[in-house]
Order: sequence, then structure tokens, then C-alpha cells
Amino acid sequence: MKSTHLLSALALGSTAIFIGQLNATTGNSRGGDGGTASVGADVIVGAIPNVSKYGSVVVSGQTIMAYSIGTTSCNIGTAPLEWFASPDNRHPFIPMNAFRLKNGRFEQIGMSWGKHGFTALQQTLCSACTAHPNGTYLGVGCSDPYSSSLNGSQGGLGTRSEVNAATGTFPGTSNAGMPAAAATIGRRLQVNGNDLDPALNTGAQYFFEAQYVHQQDATVGNKNNNASYRSFTVGALASGAYTLTLTGGTIQQKAAIQAWPGLDANATVVAVDVANDGRFFVGCTAKNNGNGTWRYEYAVHNLNSDRSARGFSVPVPAGVTISNVGFHDVNYHSGDPSLGTDWTNSNTGGALTWNCGTYASSPNNNAIRFASMYNFWFDANTAPMNVNGSIELFKPGGAGAPTSASAAVRGPSAPAAAPADLNGDGAVNGADLAMLLNNWGGTGSGDIDGNGTVDGADLAALLSAWG
Repeated sequence: MKSTHLLSALALGSTAIFIGQLNATTGNSRGGDGGTASVGADVIVGAIPNVSKYGSVVVSGQTIMAYSIGTTSCNIGTAPLEWFASPDNRHPFIPMNAFRLKNGRFEQIGMSWGKHGFTALQQTLCSACTAHPNGTYLGVGCSDPYSSSLNGSQGGLGTRSEVNAATGTFPGTSNAGMPAAAATIGRRLQVNGNDLDPALNTGAQYFFEAQYVHQQDATVGNKNNNASYRSFTVGALASGAYTLTLTGGTIQQKAAIQAWPGLDANATVVAVDVANDGRFFVGCTAKNNGNGTWRYEYAVHNLNSDRSARGFSVPVPAGVTISNVGFHDVNYHSGDPSLGTDWTNSNTGGALTWNCGTYASSPNNNAIRFASMYNFWFDANTAPMNVNGSIELFKPGGAGAPTSASAAVRGPSAPAAAPADLNGDGAVNGADLAMLLNNWGGTGSGDIDGNGTVDGADLAALLSAWG
């Protein structure tokens, strides 16, 4: 396998470097959070240079198509990055994802298992390279190309369930107890054909994302800039799968969800960090439906939190009418033990909340795990305002650890008090009637029609608005 990688990478040679340089765009400053190189090793996805397709298989009546994408890594830090092949676990784990923006919803439509790295070349995609003498380290400033065909090699793909993305650790020998890869689609980046079909997705925009998970990178605090994305278009159906073509440049050091605000003026994305764990991104939009209601859309992306998320909630003031509540997740596959049970929702206690099962009931419940994103939405009959949503964490965090994290989003405002709602509690009922009768013949409270006297006309108006 290592010789295959070396030969294929050498064959690409300067062509891979040129394509990567031509199509790589730095999404934020070098190192992710500052203007200088990160201290210690810092691996990023420098380029997503190519895509491979493998055909499709019908699963439970759905046509599932298989792909893989190439990833060229760069070490933009100040120390060589460990790159030891299994059974040593000091190497990167590389998950691949696909996303779609359609009708105002940014959602994940596919995921792969993760490629286990095993040899690092010493090339110059991102900067001048201080080459390490062998493939067990990626030198400072150096890059290493993994082609899409190499990343799609089923034997080198490992289950995500073994990986702690917060620490970057995983077993040296991968896939213990996992089934063998199924022909064609097993372990690869799987996408339902309906999510790509141009006839069903007019106006949709698509994105690939890749991420490097590495324990040395995480240990020195450089794990939050390890994902990059690139857009693609969907072409003709051929050999069982749609042809996907990369477009634009690779946006380095940004997760795909961070493209959303640049494509939708109503969208916002905020980073949410969990102490001693990892990072989520929470995106939202709120748009007027033109019929007296607003559509609220939310996307929660887990970049690298090992504790994961089992709940998401948005405040809902009394008197707000909620409808068209929805949920979308992404399909785990190929024997990964994560369950696919849809989250349930409830509108109680002043919040609309979605939940999956607890960690105590099953460690395999359908939590939002690293490198995955779930969507939540609803319609409400009031305009948006700034609120704090809440992410409920899945795995226990030990004594004193937080059980939830707050995210600044947009949510429905309280309804304007109706004239007959005398006490402003969002309902016209006996309490309002008592206030009117107690002030009968007077002025002020209960004078619904504003004629200066609380009388029969006001009583009629209150009774007509009852409920």
C-alpha cells in the first residue's frame, strides 16, 4: 500500500502541486486564528484536487452512489508532523463529506469512513518545505498529496466510531470487529442519488469537505483549522453514478458550513466551543414566508467534539404558533455502529427541543458526532429576534463539566399583545374578563375600543377574541 501511494504521488508530481496551487484559496489567516504560523505541528487540508466515482448500489429501494475526493495536506506549523503507519496511531485520520444548499437549507448529504494516513511526501503546495528525510514525518511547510483513488481505497478506510476527534487519538489497528467493505460503495463517501439528481435539485449548490484529525496537532491546540471545503457541480449520469466536477478553489481552514453566510444574506454561523473538548458550528436563517409566518432553519455541525450532541433547543415565547417542524441527519453506513433513529421534538417549557436517546441508554444513539451535521427547522407566526439556542451534550464530561453549550441564533419573538389580552399572557380568557368587569364603567384597563368607557362594546370585543 505504501509503495502504491509513493508511486501514484510521484506520478502526479508537479502536476498535483500545480493543480493544488491553482485551486487553493486560504479561507482565513495562516494557522487559523492568527497571522503567523502556528506553534507546533499544524496540519490542514491545503487542497481538494480531484474526485473519483465508483458507481452505485440499490439499498432498501434507494440508489446509493459512491465517491471519494483527493486531499493534499499541508503542515503550516513550526514542528514536523508525525506520520507513522499502522499499527502506530501517530498519523492523520481523514473523513470526507458532501453538503448541499437547497431552498435555504444547508445540509449534509453524504459521508465516508476516514482514510488512515501512512506515508508523507515532502512537497510544496502551501509554502517552502523543510523536508523530513523519510515519510514518517511531514516537514515544516511541506505538503503531501493523497489522490481521490487512494482515499477511496476501501482497505485504508477506517470507521469513525473508533476516533476521538477532540484528542486526535484512535487505535493503531483500525476496524476491530467491523465487517468487510461491501463491493462498490462500502466505506466510501456515500450519497443518495436523489440528493444529486439535477431534475430534483434545481438551483442547488454542492460542496465537498475534508478534515485531518491528528493527535499531535490536537495536543498543541491546532485542531480547529483542520477542515477545508470546495464546491462541485453535478453532471450526467454515467456508469451508475452522476459525474461530479470540482469548481472554484479549495477554501482552506474552514468547514463547509462556513460557506453559508456568503451564499445567503440571511444566514449566520457561530463557533461554539465546549471546555476541554471540541468545537461546534451552529448556523441559522430566518425568512419571511409572506403569509404571516417565518421559516426558521438551523444547522448544527460538530467539527471535533468527542462529547457530541444529543439535543438542540430554541426558545419559543408564550403565544407563538409553531408548525412544520422538521429534522434531517446523515446516514452512517458500512457497519458503523451509530444508530440512525430520527430525533423527536417537543414544544414545552418555553422552548422547542429536538433530542435523541441518552448516552446511558446506548452509546450508539444518533448523536451529532464529529465531522457531521444535522438540521432542524420550523415555521412560526412571529418575526425573528436574537436568542440563545442550546446544544445538549451526549457523552458525560466528568465532575463539573458542562452538560450544554449556548449558541447565538435567531428565534421567534413574542407575539404583540392583542387589545383584548388585557394581562398580556398571550391568551384571552377568564383573567382578562375579570379585569374588564372589575373596571366596568371606568376608563383604562378594559377599554378595548378606546372610546373612554369600559362598556358592552368592550365586553363584546373581548368575547369575540376569546381563546
